[in-house]
Amino acid sequence: MIITMLLMLKLCTEVRVTNELNIKRRSFSAADSKDEEIKTPPKRSFLDFDLIYFWHWSKFTDYVQCVLAFTGVTGYITYLSLDSIIFVETLGFLAVFTEAMLGIPQLYRNYQNRSTEGMSVKMVLMWTSGDTFKTVYFLLNQAPFQFSICGLLQVFVDMAILMQVYFFSCYPQKPASHPTHPASTKAL
Repeated sequence: MIITMLLMLKLCTEVRVTNELNIKRRSFSAADSKDEEIKTPPKRSFLDFDLIYFWHWSKFTDYVQCVLAFTGVTGYITYLSLDSIIFVETLGFLAVFTEAMLGIPQLYRNYQNRSTEGMSVKMVLMWTSGDTFKTVYFLLNQAPFQFSICGLLQVFVDMAILMQVYFFSCYPQKPASHPTHPASTKAL
């Protein structure tokens, strides 16, 4: 799954870079915090990067470097803290909570756009059914409390997205009118 996600990230990076009108190089490991033109090779310094452009880099290798650095640091901290029950429980809760929040960006994007156009309702129904079965399993098998709470949160987020689908399809927003450009009118 991680390999698949990295391949998708590579594809998205390549597509985004080729589609940008004004391509600037943004690098995780650039030597200075300024954008560099795409023709100039970036200076390589692993620990120096600009937080303004964090996760908006132009090269896939910068994402790989960041993921490897994060994995190394968190792996080492986890190794050192394995004997701490508070650390392990907190880490487990953060993992489950992060998964529970995966639908929030979609919910927010739908709210911003006042539309669910282009979103697959079947996909959301599959999310909802999977999250519901998972939550019922947690509740019936008396899984730790954080699993049940985060499972219920996932189901509520899925239901909110389904309500957006219903609301925005029943009460569509009026499309914004686009002003015509006088020069393009003459060309026609």
